[in-house]
Amino acid sequence: MSDYRISLEKANTIITAAFAKGKDAGMKPLSCVVTDAGGHVIAFQRQDGTSFLRMDIARGKAAGALAIGVSSRKLGEMAAERPAFLGALSHLTPGGLMPVAGGVIVKGPDGYPIGAVGITGDTSDNDEIAALAGIKAAGLTPQ
Repeated sequence: MSDYRISLEKANTIITAAFAKGKDAGMKPLSCVVTDAGGHVIAFQRQDGTSFLRMDIARGKAAGALAIGVSSRKLGEMAAERPAFLGALSHLTPGGLMPVAGGVIVKGPDGYPIGAVGITGDTSDNDEIAALAGIKAAGLTPQ
């Protein structure tokens, strides 16, 4: 397991850059959570105009990715192929999981997960684009 971590400073950089990407691309208001490798929230922010459930949705995207070790986009594909498995997994994951794009694992220099980013607010594809932009801006590597 990696000895690296996502600092609060890096987490805030991810969020700021993700929101900037959303603004530049004309996305709807976004919510972004950054977690550590155990799924614990490091930082969360939501833009004005987002709904109250957005933190849970963003966290569900990040937690689902970490729980299985693949992006939440891949979890969505798995849900279509094996709905019973993903349904059961959702009950085992604290806070649930969201099997749609927008949850991206962040890898340390050694290739092991150091956390995840979950974004919600626009289309799932756009959420993922914003997450990837945030991770890149923080000088980190997405899985």
